[in-house]
Amino acid sequence: MDPSSPADPGTVPVLLEQYPAFLAYLTRRVGDRALAEDLLQDAFARVVARPDQAPETGAVVPWFYRTLRNAAIDRFRRQGTANRALETFARELESAETVTPDTHNEVCQCISRLARALKPEYADAIQSIDVDGVPVKRYAEQKGLSAGAAGVRVFRARQALRKRLAQSCGVCAEHGCLDCTCGQSQRGTDSGEV
Repeated sequence: MDPSSPADPGTVPVLLEQYPAFLAYLTRRVGDRALAEDLLQDAFARVVARPDQAPETGAVVPWFYRTLRNAAIDRFRRQGTANRALETFARELESAETVTPDTHNEVCQCISRLARALKPEYADAIQSIDVDGVPVKRYAEQKGLSAGAAGVRVFRARQALRKRLAQSCGVCAEHGCLDCTCGQSQRGTDSGEV
């Protein structure tokens, strides 16, 4: 069908007549009636939004079956990608080291001390979000900020803290070792910000 020509007015009624058959077809393919209904509704919405893409009324039913089959395949591909990502994340969580409470407290004290040398709003963001564990959304509400503005603030605060940590702890901060001597070295903590 020529995209510039108007859509065949009989297309949607022909497809609506086949609705139960389309739904049964999709339900068999995806194994879930609710998901089949969602896919079918999306396909109908695309036909209504872009009727110029549908073929002539005589060929519309086979074309729509192909459209539904492709929608089901796309759904399974997206679901497969999401499942693989979740499996990878689960493996990472299983293999992650657990931090002892002593190490956690030591790191928190070091971070808190270094954060105090940052701009006050950065120090407050680091202390609240990263040390005290306040969710960004709640922090934003407490400070009268939008969630986006709070996210930007904590991002910039972390960048400034990273610079301060590298200045104070040197190489160990870049490589993540636990033999940090920042408690002994206070160079540069007198300046008000990074």
